[in-house]
Amino acid sequence: MQAHPDLDFSPEVADARAHGRAVVALESTIVAHGLPRPANLEAGRALEVAVRQAGAVPATIAILGGRICVGLTPAQMETLALADGFAKASRRDLAALVAKKANGATTVAATMAVAAMAGIAVFANGGIGGVHRGAETSFDISADLPELARSPVAVISAGAKSILDLPKTLETLETLGVPIWGWRTHAFPAFYAPDSGLKVDARFDAIAELARAVAAHRRLGAGGMLIANPIPAESALEGGAIEAEVAEAIAAAEAQGIGGKALTPFLLARINARTEGRSLAANVALARDNARRGGELAVALAQSSS
Repeated sequence: MQAHPDLDFSPEVADARAHGRAVVALESTIVAHGLPRPANLEAGRALEVAVRQAGAVPATIAILGGRICVGLTPAQMETLALADGFAKASRRDLAALVAKKANGATTVAATMAVAAMAGIAVFANGGIGGVHRGAETSFDISADLPELARSPVAVISAGAKSILDLPKTLETLETLGVPIWGWRTHAFPAFYAPDSGLKVDARFDAIAELARAVAAHRRLGAGGMLIANPIPAESALEGGAIEAEVAEAIAAAEAQGIGGKALTPFLLARINARTEGRSLAANVALARDNARRGGELAVALAQSSS
């Protein structure tokens, strides 16, 4: 693949690309903004380990000094986790950060966009953004949804974050033509809980079969796919209890006038405090499981194309 002038590949990722080995994209917002220190650095490293254990190469994506890095060195990962001033970068922010030679941590949408530029077919994260509750008046809809329709990347997540309006999120994905496939489940997960009460479009129980579906979707030029991988049962939180905490956190955000990019970090931090850290542990566990599944899928795709 021809080099992109704004992308810098880590030596490990560059070698994998040169030899046709499996690569999995990972977002950097979970490290820079999603988790408290030092849990964020531990999680960033753990996600990369999970990808490697599945036989693939991790490519954590971030913007450092205006360069879009596809894969981070250990020193760069530490900078991402421990330094202040990283912008929360969606697709629309990439060009400004590049021009200003600034630092940014990529959201789901930006990571998808960069993965597509880099020719990476699989991206594993925690949970996608979506339609926020009350969006009929606020119009607060995540850029993750149109990006899923635009970028031909298979996104593995534990559904959408439970702070969202899940029925409206799925309706929007249907309108955008994004298929929602369940990994060994017919139920759409609710991030901390394995079953939201909503259904996926198709279920896959074998990684080779899932890889064939991903390859076919990419051949048809139909944009991205959302692969819903439920949180491991031993890490799941009780659905009714977490819904009560979500409602309380949303009410607190409204009372304090918190919205936009600050909303999701505020809600997740509030829920973590109210659950005495259980939600943070669940968040890390599901993200690690998604990274492992992403590695397995990337390996199967690489084998089928070799």
